Amino acid sequence: MERKVKILGLLLAGGQGSRLKALTKNMAKPAVPYGGKFRIIDFALSNAANSAIPDIAILTQYKPLELNEHLGIGEPWDYNRSPVGLKILSPYAGEEGGRWFTGTANSIYENLDFIDSKDPDYVLILSGDHIYKMNYMKMIDAHVASGADCTISVIEVPWEDAPRFGIVNTREDGSIEAFQEKPQEPKNNLASMGIYVFTWPVLRKYLVEDEEMTESEHDFGKNIVPRMLEDGRKLYSYHYRGYWKDVGTVRSYWESNLDLLNPADPLELFHRDWRIYTNNLNLPPHRVEEGAKVEEALISEGSVIEGHVQKCVIFSNVHVAKDTFVYNSVIQTGAVIGQGSRLENAIVMEGVHIPPGTVLGNEYDVTLISPDGILVE
Repeated sequence: MERKVKILGLLLAGGQGSRLKALTKNMAKPAVPYGGKFRIIDFALSNAANSAIPDIAILTQYKPLELNEHLGIGEPWDYNRSPVGLKILSPYAGEEGGRWFTGTANSIYENLDFIDSKDPDYVLILSGDHIYKMNYMKMIDAHVASGADCTISVIEVPWEDAPRFGIVNTREDGSIEAFQEKPQEPKNNLASMGIYVFTWPVLRKYLVEDEEMTESEHDFGKNIVPRMLEDGRKLYSYHYRGYWKDVGTVRSYWESNLDLLNPADPLELFHRDWRIYTNNLNLPPHRVEEGAKVEEALISEGSVIEGHVQKCVIFSNVHVAKDTFVYNSVIQTGAVIGQGSRLENAIVMEGVHIPPGTVLGNEYDVTLISPDGILVE
């Protein structure tokens, strides 16, 4: 009988996300709330669950408390089982003392003992800070069929954004001939999504060798992938053509939330054949009071709307008071918008109370309102 291949998912969720400013002051980027009831990491984690990836380890680092509390034992994603299911891997102290992960490749290297104990044939490496839906098993099947050592998921991005990404140059058969990490003058706009499938024995060899190179940054895009190409290894691209958003800035976070209001539903959030799971708060339904007005909005549980809300994403337990007008905005959990206020193109962070009569925002900028103050971008 043919032996079933063994797959292990490794989800990198330790990113600081400094360009998100106050949104990541107290939490890792994958833990940032999104879409009214989710967190960013829910998308990669739900994709893994829907793709029937049997086991997944989540590698954390920067301010993991909120993320760890959200993940729990993995029950919302059906990963609350043994011997693995969902496993959280954090930096730890060894014989030489404790140290942080120094790069994406190093974070995997530092957990070789755990990975070896699972003895996978293939490892699926994911980033925990992107918004998208994807069947990873189709990518893994393509990797196995091609006999590749590494398969990288790619997507076409706007040319002006290409210098922010690793750019992949491919041949007609989809094999990769060159990889440029954040090039100043990209040769094309085919960007790496930060999703990799590696044949584990091959990747393990490169991780060990890379760790011994003092000049290396121990990064997949900067070091591991270019070295594999130099050595003539088989690397293939896997084209993805759905909705994908790298919420790397305050504006892109705001834009991606408001994308959910598009009647065309580009993320297919309301399609029930590929659900996004999360750790629910089990709150009562939202309530729209007499005299209130709601147009083109997502409103989550426990919220009370007394004013006028238009083109907004409203998280749970939000209170929008009377005589207010909130437009084109993202209002996070527990925020209160005081009576007579006017907000436009705003992000109001969790628990923030907007005083009555406040007027903030304009049609050009994005205004981030945090416990620490107001930032206009």
